[in-house]
Amino acid sequence: MHPDQLQVTTRVAADLIGSQFPQYAELRVTPVRTPGTVNAIFRIGARLAARFPLLPGDVDRVRHRLEREASAARLLLGRTRFPVPEPVEIGEPGGGYPLPWSIQTWLPGVTADAAHASCCRLAHDVAELIRGVRAIDLDGRTFEGEGRGGDFRSHDEWVETCLERSTHLVDVDSLQAIWARLRSLPRAAPDVMTHGDLIPANLLVSGGRLSGVLDVGGLGPADPALDLVAAWHVFDADRRQILRDRLGCDRVAWERGKAWALQQAIGLVWYYVESNPPMSQMGRATLERIVRDEARFRAKCQIAEVLHPVSVELSHDPC
Repeated sequence: MHPDQLQVTTRVAADLIGSQFPQYAELRVTPVRTPGTVNAIFRIGARLAARFPLLPGDVDRVRHRLEREASAARLLLGRTRFPVPEPVEIGEPGGGYPLPWSIQTWLPGVTADAAHASCCRLAHDVAELIRGVRAIDLDGRTFEGEGRGGDFRSHDEWVETCLERSTHLVDVDSLQAIWARLRSLPRAAPDVMTHGDLIPANLLVSGGRLSGVLDVGGLGPADPALDLVAAWHVFDADRRQILRDRLGCDRVAWERGKAWALQQAIGLVWYYVESNPPMSQMGRATLERIVRDEARFRAKCQIAEVLHPVSVELSHDPC
């Protein structure tokens, strides 16, 4: 998936697990096929999983990131009724693999996909998850100033680059106009705790209900609208409305969530079009939802302008 991606075979994974953590040496190690893009994942028996970072990096920085991911998981454990993987061990480089790696508990379930777009119960559950994460005390922490969750305009160059590389894949003209409108939406709410990456691959589903949440290492303070990306990545229009109603989002906050979903999805489409088609298709599906929603939004604005031209002109709340 990445030009400089590390290769991790089952043999290498099993040797590292057995040599560094002998208590697991007799357990079967099997690779897991996932749409994820950051780690190679291997089951260890029935209850554990090992995660090996795929991108090269500085050993100390990678270890620090893994330790931070473990701390985030411990912070989130028990704060909602939805399970998250529990940190178990952090392994060291060896056996031809150059980076630290981790072991955590395995959660059953399937990742959300197109079949769950119309699932009402899942929409209620995701709203409950977001509320629960938002309720975690920031304890003086603020947004760190990197990645999604801060100022839209700091992502202008990235969005423009992605649009240029996606001309044969998506409706670039429409998306460019949508980003131009959304990037200037004001933000009134302070930082809250967010998961930071509520894409379908990080939401486990069982029987139409949310059964677990993955990749919690990005847990941290950010724009409250950031976790609203789940609405656009996962659900159809009616289920998005359920999530919005449950969270009590006003129009500006809701549109800001749409902006973060666009910023994330536009990078997935072209980057993974050949190396990870399911991830690329997820991005395209999100952008298609955004384009359709924008068409309804513009139609509503046109009607409002005809009926109430003065109030629309003076309002800071988009239509």
